[in-house]
Amino acid sequence: MAKRGAGACALSWDEEGEVSRCEKRRRADGDGSSDVGGDGGMGAFDALHDELVVSILADVAASAGSPADLAAAMLTCRRFRELGKHGLVLARASPSAVAVRAAAWCDDAHRFLVRCAEAGNVEASYLLGMIMFYCFENRKLGAELLGAAARRGHGEALYSMAIIQFNGSGLPKDGRNLQAGAQLCARAASRGHNDALRELGHCVSDGYGVRRSLSGGRRLLIQANFRELCAAVANGGARFAAALGRSGECKPLGPHMCLLSDYGCHVAGAAGRRAHAANAFLAGWYASRPLASGAGAAALRMCSQPTCGRPETRKHEFRRCSVCSGVIYCSRACQALHWKVAHKSACVPMAHWLVAANAGAGNAVGAAAAAAAQMAMP
Repeated sequence: MAKRGAGACALSWDEEGEVSRCEKRRRADGDGSSDVGGDGGMGAFDALHDELVVSILADVAASAGSPADLAAAMLTCRRFRELGKHGLVLARASPSAVAVRAAAWCDDAHRFLVRCAEAGNVEASYLLGMIMFYCFENRKLGAELLGAAARRGHGEALYSMAIIQFNGSGLPKDGRNLQAGAQLCARAASRGHNDALRELGHCVSDGYGVRRSLSGGRRLLIQANFRELCAAVANGGARFAAALGRSGECKPLGPHMCLLSDYGCHVAGAAGRRAHAANAFLAGWYASRPLASGAGAAALRMCSQPTCGRPETRKHEFRRCSVCSGVIYCSRACQALHWKVAHKSACVPMAHWLVAANAGAGNAVGAAAAAAAQMAMP
């Protein structure tokens, strides 16, 4: 087990600590002694009913900026620690409060996410589902958790389920369900998920799981870019407009700056896009651990979009770049993002590589084969 990290791992999330047990303990004490005071006198919070304290802790959890913030509040005293495990507190925990990092993963963090998911926290259900499905290869449990979050309208969960359906992740190659993937993309797009809207636009343009319509797909792609432009202007304000008008280039200003080069605004690198906590966990997890083990595992690769973090679940699951075949992507949205911020300047046809390599080595046969391959390219 990994060493205990900050945040969620600071507490032991056992199965005890319900309000009824805490209330019985407080009433049994009689004198109302507090763990905070230490002098045996009545503390400020001892006069409050447990339900009121739970309501306060729920508000603290809803505004917590990290798992450490929630843990700090619960470590104030024994009563807070016990009441902090109540279902209402865990259900209202903010996305930042359940954003466990891969470096801090431990048994306590796992129990924390499980309890939050059981309490009805949709964000925790989605994060734990992604971890179980991709990191621990528990496809059934991961799919159940993702499905539970998707049924409650979680946009990220709907989009992730669509990617799983498009790729047939965890299944043989014939396990792909393009129609289901397109429907999930449409639901996620209706919830405001911009990557899902872009994916749906490509699906409509290519006839991938839906009836083909070039004009309809183009409208969806323009709408996705327009949403990003509006978000960028709202986040960047005058700085965005000034940079765009002065030089046609701008700095990354927010999480929705991935395709603004379509509007003459160059984004330098992927730093302009903040990854979701689940994607950040996957990227951090596989940065320090091998992708898989066993025969043929070396052929499995990660999505080439750095902030995605999704790995292949079988060989040749993800789609490759049709020009260079040097990068792979789990979705068209990741491909479009990576093309704009990085791959556009590095993509070279495979035939050019063969020509250069064989010309340097003086291999006439190889050069002829490379030239033939280049002529065959559309």
